[in-house]
Amino acid sequence: MRLRPYIPSHDFDAIKNWVTDERTNAMWSANHAPYPLEKTAFDQFLADMYEKHGDCPFVATTDDGIVVGFLCCGVCSKTNEAMLAFVMIDPAQRGKGYGREMIQLATEYCIDILKADAVQLNVFSVNERARKCYESAGFAERITTPEAFAFRDEKWGRTNMLFSR
Repeated sequence: MRLRPYIPSHDFDAIKNWVTDERTNAMWSANHAPYPLEKTAFDQFLADMYEKHGDCPFVATTDDGIVVGFLCCGVCSKTNEAMLAFVMIDPAQRGKGYGREMIQLATEYCIDILKADAVQLNVFSVNERARKCYESAGFAERITTPEAFAFRDEKWGRTNMLFSR
């Protein structure tokens, strides 16, 4: 697997159908990203995330170049902690270890290249599969906020997870 910068003209078509419904969009982006994903709105969303948080988008590819994952990362200069956000794996590729490998590569990038002291991410309580993936990549629960997010008539807890050496 390789991690490389997201190239809108090349990668959008590969990821645009991964978020298939409003609930999945809420789990993936906490409703920060537009649904359904349309190129112009998604480009603006990514530009806004860069302006607000310094988040840079990346894709994970198989060794033969097939896009299987997406995420953003940035570093908070005050805490020197990196944040992984908007993590998603092609639904057709789940269960193959790509999520864990992508998170491990992104974590190495944040620590070795961006020189972050630690890496954090958030996951909703309803997304147990993602939580287990992050744990398998070396992340541990730091704090859980019950009922931190409302989706329709549901209340989801949000767990902040941390990787540090």
